[in-house]
Amino acid sequence: MTDFLLELRSEEIPARMQDKARDDLARLFTAELEKAGLRADAIVTFATPRRLALIARDLPEATEAVSEEIKGPRAGAPPQALEGFLRKTGLTADQLVERDGVLFAVIDKPGRDTAEVLAEAIPAIIRAFPWPKSMRWGEASSSTESLRWVRPLHGIVALLGDQIVPVEIAGVRSGAVTLGHRFHHPGPITIGSAADYAEKLHACHVIVDQDERRAIIRDKASALADAAGLELIEDEGLVAENAGLTEWPVPLLGRFDEDFLGVPPEVIQLTARVNQKYFVCRDKAGKLANAFVCTANIDAADGGAKIVDGNRKVLAARLSDARFFYETDLKVPLEEQAKKLEKIVFHERLGTVADKVERVAKLARWLVEEGIIGGASPSGTTMLADQAERAARLAKADLVTGMVGEFPELQGLMGGYYAAAQGEAPAVAEAIRDHYKPVGQGDEVPTAPVTVAVSLADKLDILTRFFLINEAPTGSKDPFALRRAALGVISTILQNNLRFRLERVLLKACGDDLAQFEDVFFGRIEEKLAAFFADRLKVQQREAGVRHDLIDAVFALGGEDDLVRLLARVHALQSFVTTEDGANLLAGYKRAANILKKEGYETPSPLVGEGGGPLASASGKGEGDSESSPTPPHPSAPSALPPSPTRGEGLSYTPEPAEADLIAALDAAGPVAADAVANEDFEAAMAALATLRAPIDAFFDAVTVNDTDPAKRAARLALLARVRDAVHGVADFSKIEG
Repeated sequence: MTDFLLELRSEEIPARMQDKARDDLARLFTAELEKAGLRADAIVTFATPRRLALIARDLPEATEAVSEEIKGPRAGAPPQALEGFLRKTGLTADQLVERDGVLFAVIDKPGRDTAEVLAEAIPAIIRAFPWPKSMRWGEASSSTESLRWVRPLHGIVALLGDQIVPVEIAGVRSGAVTLGHRFHHPGPITIGSAADYAEKLHACHVIVDQDERRAIIRDKASALADAAGLELIEDEGLVAENAGLTEWPVPLLGRFDEDFLGVPPEVIQLTARVNQKYFVCRDKAGKLANAFVCTANIDAADGGAKIVDGNRKVLAARLSDARFFYETDLKVPLEEQAKKLEKIVFHERLGTVADKVERVAKLARWLVEEGIIGGASPSGTTMLADQAERAARLAKADLVTGMVGEFPELQGLMGGYYAAAQGEAPAVAEAIRDHYKPVGQGDEVPTAPVTVAVSLADKLDILTRFFLINEAPTGSKDPFALRRAALGVISTILQNNLRFRLERVLLKACGDDLAQFEDVFFGRIEEKLAAFFADRLKVQQREAGVRHDLIDAVFALGGEDDLVRLLARVHALQSFVTTEDGANLLAGYKRAANILKKEGYETPSPLVGEGGGPLASASGKGEGDSESSPTPPHPSAPSALPPSPTRGEGLSYTPEPAEADLIAALDAAGPVAADAVANEDFEAAMAALATLRAPIDAFFDAVTVNDTDPAKRAARLALLARVRDAVHGVADFSKIEG
């Protein structure tokens, strides 16, 4: 067994491409070896700015001889079929083997030296390498057939053990020689084998292991900050980027003028990070300090003093620009800036940003006035509504400022700073700052009432408007981040325990236009916003450990789009079905449901809560009180089931004991479960259903449902329908797996 080393040395590889390049190198190398029947014990990859390397451990010296069998046409097939098969295999007719009337080609492949396999594999890997961006160079670049690489390729080291694997591609020949650090050791280095590769390069000021370089940067930068009485603001992305820019990282701490601290700290941090790849520090009180940590690529004779001074001057120029933007923006009131939004197109079919602002402002105010958010006294509600509308009208104004033009990542944040500096109410400034939140998994969810109103209104407007113009996400494509917006709405509702029917709010977001509302929910069944919200809720709750089938079971009831109440029901259901009573009741329910289905007792239309609602069902409109729902009952709702026996009344026969016990259990449990659901005490509803477990089991053990007596058969089917309906008062158990 022998180790193999491959190093591809080029001009600087962008830091952002290095990790994927290592993965691609390992993947392509493994694939080429598998084609030849080879497999390495382990593969290790490295990347620096100037080289991409791979070490394959314990490769065999040669591939094993193999016999490959290829199935051909049937014996006696038309001559054309036989000729095509012979051309494909390169054999003659007398070399084929016949078995059971079918011709086979048996091809013996002798073993090959591993070095020979590698010599073919390396050029194939280089030519197939999927760089995000690549280039041609030199005289050969006039041809589109010339080699493409991320930057000009200068050297190839290919060693199997201590032997060179001969390769030549685009005039670059493989060997055992590489180069060390560009400044500390620019001369050639002869590598003996994979075993001494990292060690020899380290002696020449090249750390090939990216993880080792990252650890050096992380630890040294923190130590420098600590020695200065500061704390490094951690940034793992910046650690990786600096490691991708250096082969011999040397972190250095510098200071910038304290006057720049008058600029918002996020601006300073972003300027240092994006433009200069610097870390920043905070003092012991948590405030941004006038210190930065840069990462040099050399051990300077003066300890890095000149490097730090040069970086300080460059950072000062960048911060001066940032301060200029900030001070210039402050001179223009946000209200004036907002007028410029009339000239910015939000979407060609949805008007300008100013049009969007107008819609969001009205919706934010309505959310407060309706008591959906805030719930204050009438006088407090008026003030809160005024602040929500004011914040919404100013929330997008910073989009036209110089600072956000330079750093789009600061939108919202800068608006909050400008609003506070220009005398807006603290609640308004906070809402402007945070109205984009939450912007992703784990992001902070707003809780201040004004912020919640603006944040919800902004996201609900985006969702309804893009669905109205048929721009729903498809597959992995979501250009307008509608999935993120829906998750943000759900998180905000649940975090703040907001109690409202989503259908009602989305109707308002459609401008109270019932025709638009019908379209956004029901016009395109596979894309409707109701089903979209349901899917997003499943995604969000799956990450919280909630089973998707239980969410489906509650959705299937219909009429439930109060998300807080819906999830309370789901959580209670999840606790119940994991118990022995729950599992057995589920089994009894499914047995009853199967009998009813077989006998033509179809599942009734979804039971409804207050008013019904589309969110609960992805297959049709919700049903409910026409006064409380903007949509009528679904026209395809099945007819009601025949009356079922209660306390045994109306039966033409004396029920068997197990039958009578089940009737009594339903009489007792049904009202209790229904009252508990009405009071949102879903645990109590589950407890009531649990009392049905034993009577249902006993009924199936002792009673024949399909009795020869038509009266008994009809009554017992109706009794099973009562069981099903009682369970459906809590959830549609047919959706539950198990």
